[in-house]
Amino acid sequence: MSRGSEQGTGSMPGLGHNGGPSMEPGVLWRTHAWRSAQKKLMPNTIPKLVLQMRLKRAAELGMDYQTYAKVRQTSGQDVLGLLFSANALRLLRDPHLPDLERAALARVEHAGRLALIYRPLAPEVVEAANPEIDIAGSAPVFTEGWGAMRDKVQSVMRQRGLSGASVVVIGDAPLEREWTTAGRAAAYLSAAEYFKNGAHN
Repeated sequence: MSRGSEQGTGSMPGLGHNGGPSMEPGVLWRTHAWRSAQKKLMPNTIPKLVLQMRLKRAAELGMDYQTYAKVRQTSGQDVLGLLFSANALRLLRDPHLPDLERAALARVEHAGRLALIYRPLAPEVVEAANPEIDIAGSAPVFTEGWGAMRDKVQSVMRQRGLSGASVVVIGDAPLEREWTTAGRAAAYLSAAEYFKNGAHN
């Protein structure tokens, strides 16, 4: 066999070769690159028990799993409070929650159910009429400044002993999206996103 044939044969991986990096110069870099490529091919899985716990927690909050997982990933902690606007709850002139919203809030477990209420309704009247709402406060309006918005949003959180990072704001108007920043909240969901089961469809 010629020298060229020997070299050609030697350059091919033999039986049982795992496709890993060769042991020629530069092996450390090739090993790193190979392991990184292998890692990217592996599925990014969550242990089954953790997944089951998170599915259960999402259901307790009235969220689908994808929404809950995204919020948790962004905030880095669990959701302990839901802050609804009066618009999201369809509380306009009647202080009583409509049936669909009432049922949705009644299903929430192990989380504070907060609400910010617009005039002419009074927060204390809404609270008294709806045991499904734990704490209600006065909603900021567009004529007020940023400081007033921040104070009103954070005040209702503090009454429940919650940090903004553990609260999701659920609104139904452009201004209400800004409550997320004012309250340093974990995330904002539109009423349509939260009430996917029909309340706002």
